[in-house]
Amino acid sequence: MRLTSFTDFALRALMRLAGEPDRWFATGEIAAEFGISRNHLAKVVRDLAGSGFIATQRGAGGGFALARPPQAITLGAVVRALEGDSALVECFGEDGGDCVLLPRCRLKAKLAAAREAFMRELDGTTLAECAYVPRNPKRVA
Repeated sequence: MRLTSFTDFALRALMRLAGEPDRWFATGEIAAEFGISRNHLAKVVRDLAGSGFIATQRGAGGGFALARPPQAITLGAVVRALEGDSALVECFGEDGGDCVLLPRCRLKAKLAAAREAFMRELDGTTLAECAYVPRNPKRVA
């Protein structure tokens, strides 16, 4: 399974926040640290806040921080919130796609099982387990 770059950036940002869960971060700080477009990260932050994973605050001393303890956030919950029910392959879509192998395809069940195993692993992993703290954290005043 391949995650979108949007979800990849979200996971990186959340991992960084989990490394210092009581701290507020500026979008520009995280963007610079991970080499991510600030505009793209701002969209990620908006979606993470909308999904309840982070809290945001405007103004001096503002930014964003985890809305819940990192132990209470699973990677599976984040991936589901950001990826939705994106189809792994065409036949997984709501309309079933135009696959000529259906209904005799033996691959679909195997792919479904693999996707479930992938999500089960992410559901069993908390953000706290993946927290990231850089070697020399830079504090922004």
